[in-house]
Amino acid sequence: QLQLVESGGGLVQPGGSLRLSCAASGFTLDYYAIGWFRQAPGKEREGVSCISSSDASTYYGDSVKGRFTISRDNANGTVHLQMNSLKPEDTAVYYCAARGLMFRLCVLSPDRYDYWGQGTQVTVSS
Repeated sequence: QLQLVESGGGLVQPGGSLRLSCAASGFTLDYYAIGWFRQAPGKEREGVSCISSSDASTYYGDSVKGRFTISRDNANGTVHLQMNSLKPEDTAVYYCAARGLMFRLCVLSPDRYDYWGQGTQVTVSS
């Protein structure tokens, strides 16, 4: 069973940066399509970014384009989300998720993902 663990969340001032990481104990994420999602209190879970396993194609939600970058760390079998120019509205719990191995392409729909981490809190505030 694939178990995902997120790390790297925390408190940051507006305009600051954070890098989130997604890893799986005992597994490499190289063969999985990975997505990052976030959920703020009282809001639906939102697709932030994703990266495919077939061609490493990437996609971003409109609210984070130009500020966030998703990437694979092939040496460690992990996936990172670099978040720059953070805004208070980026405050949320961030989750990484993986699609089943038969799905090589990523999508930004949370209901297409089979494995989820516990989430990491990101708070952007002065």
